[in-house]
Formats: sequence, structure tokens, C-alpha cells
Amino acid sequence: MAKEQGQVKKQKSKSRSSYFDYNLLAVCIITILIGYVLLYSASSYSATSAHDDSLFFLKRQMFATAIGIVGFVVVMKLGYKFFEKYADIIYWISLASIVLVRTPLGLELNGARRWVDLGFIQFQPAEIVKISVIIVTASMISKCKEKSLENPIVAVKIFARTALASALLYILTSNLSSAIIVGVIGLLMIVIAGPGRKFYKYLLGLVGAGGVVLALIMLIKGSGFRIARIMTWLNPEQYSDEGGYQIMQGLYAIGSGGFFGKGLGNSAQKLGTLPESTNDMIFSIICEELGLFGAVCVIALFIFMIFRMKTIAMNVPKSDLFGSMLVVGVMLHVAIQALLNIAVVTNSMPNTGVSLPFISYGGTSLAFLITEMGLVFSVSKSNAIRQSQLK
Repeated sequence: MAKEQGQVKKQKSKSRSSYFDYNLLAVCIITILIGYVLLYSASSYSATSAHDDSLFFLKRQMFATAIGIVGFVVVMKLGYKFFEKYADIIYWISLASIVLVRTPLGLELNGARRWVDLGFIQFQPAEIVKISVIIVTASMISKCKEKSLENPIVAVKIFARTALASALLYILTSNLSSAIIVGVIGLLMIVIAGPGRKFYKYLLGLVGAGGVVLALIMLIKGSGFRIARIMTWLNPEQYSDEGGYQIMQGLYAIGSGGFFGKGLGNSAQKLGTLPESTNDMIFSIICEELGLFGAVCVIALFIFMIFRMKTIAMNVPKSDLFGSMLVVGVMLHVAIQALLNIAVVTNSMPNTGVSLPFISYGGTSLAFLITEMGLVFSVSKSNAIRQSQLK
């Protein structure tokens, strides 16, 4: 009898430790597949015009998905603890990749030098930096002794890694949007970890000093176009023939969609009128073709995805702070990027290039997002998480 009870306990323990969140997996797959449909609809005209192949962008997106799946499997095989061990190395490699942009390996596309071309592959260092900051911040937080984060100096030292990566992204690649995303991810991870009240006083001083430094950098590099973006955001109609053209066309697309939209494939703005309709502005095409109803459905997918990751993070044992913070970091990445993309498209904030996770065209972004999800699933699978709370 005792032997049978022992076997039952072992089976329950094995069941808990081998838990795999199929709900999160399902919403990720559904979002990517819906992204294929929406991308093909938004890109078929421009792909045919530029490449004589209506599937050109879709094929490249599928290839990026395949690379991401390979990364996902590798991460699952290695286990997330592997990345804790080599967090510092991963972080410094990511910073080195930013420097490569300013070498002969750097590649300029659409007037911006933000890519690295190794011959057999091209990638954006910003995407590597995002995942490396998540890993190194989670690692540094997990190494803190109990209540040590209440010391503001400790919290500031952790945030210094994020600040350095964010500053290099802006200085070397002029990628303000990615610099902001990286900075906010690192900062919110520390805030969620629960620093002491003194940290917030230090934070205000740090933000003030950072603002002064950023202002000086913008003056040295020239900030005329950023000021123009702010003026355009405040009054897009007045600048509709210049910087406000894109946002005005996006708003026309959103407004013309109504509640149920014009129907999939029936967008007028994607016919060469709306710039970046496959990337930064794809949410406008979603609103035009699927209407408010379709837009809400897409937003609901992201909310559910974020909710699942939040649940996983909250149910990781307290002894595994690294795993919990790792999931929090990935959750913040998806949430912040989706929020910023929708805010830009609806003109709720000044225009800056931010893609919609899992949906916008962009190989590096999609591949690394799928790889990041491998970290989340590795955490959920490796920990004895209470399944009743995850279902």
C-alpha cells in the first residue's frame, strides 16, 4: 500500500514538473497564422509590384518562423538555466553586435543603418539586445539576497546594464524606439521585483540625468526630424504633405473600416498609398479590412498571451526567481511592443518605428520572439507549477 502511494506521489510530481502550457502554445500559433493571412493581404500588391511575386513577403516571414522554431527547440533542449549561467557573456556579445553596425558589416536599409550583414544572414542587433537584457536583468535580480533590492544602489547597478545597452542602441544605430523598449523592459523588471522606496528617488534623479544626456546627444547629432515628428503628432493635418502623410493615411484606413471592415483583401490604402503597410502600419490595414471587431480580436489575442505568461511567472516557485523574472521580461517585451505599435498607428503617441509582435513583417523580430517564447515554455515545463492555477 505504501509502495502504491509512493508511485502515485511520483506520478503527480512528474506531472507537475513536466507541465506544458498548451493554451499559451495555441494562442502563439494562432497569432502567427493569423499574422500570415494579414501579412499576405497587406503585402500581395506591393510584393507583386516590386518582386513580381505576391507571396514574396509571406515566404520570407515563413522562413523567419522556421528559424525561430529552431531557436525555440534549441532553447527548450538547453533549458533556461543554461542562459542564467552565461548571462553576462550573452549580454556583452549583444553589445558587440551593436558596434558591428558601424563596421563594414553594417548594412543601411531605408535610410537607417541598423542591420548587420554576415553574408549568409542579416539581422538587427536591437533584437538580440532585447533578449540579452531580459536574461542579464533576470540573472542579476535572482542573485540578490533577500531584501537586498531595498538598497537603491543595488537596484541602480542592475539598471545600469539596461541603460548602457539602451544608450548604445540610440547612439550607434539611432534606433530610438528600440532603445526605449529595452530601457522600459529593464526598468519594469526591477520595479516588479520590488525594490525599496529609496530606489524611486534615485530613479527620478537617474531619469532626470538621462533626460539631460539624451537632450545633449540629440543636440549634437541633430534632432530636427524628431522635433518635426512631435509637431506632426500634435497636428498631423497641418503636416499631411510631409511627415504627417503616413499617419494620416493610417487614420484614413482605420476610419474607413467601420465596425466589420471592408473585408479581407479589400483594403485601398495598401495599394501603394500607406507607407510601411506590411510592417509598422499593418494594424491600420487590419482595422480597414476587418474593422473594429477584427482589431479587438487581435488585441484580445495579445491580452490572453500576456495573461498566460503572467500566470506562469506568478506560479514559479519562489526558489526560482530567475525563471520567474525571465517570463516577466518576455511578457513585458510583447506587451510594450504591441502597445507602442497600436499607440503609434492610432496617433496616440509620436510616430516611431515599432513592429506588431508576431504579425508585422520582419524576420529578425519574429525569429527572436519565437525563440524568447522557448524560454517561457522552458520555465513552465521545468518547474513544479500548480496545474490547477494554470488551467
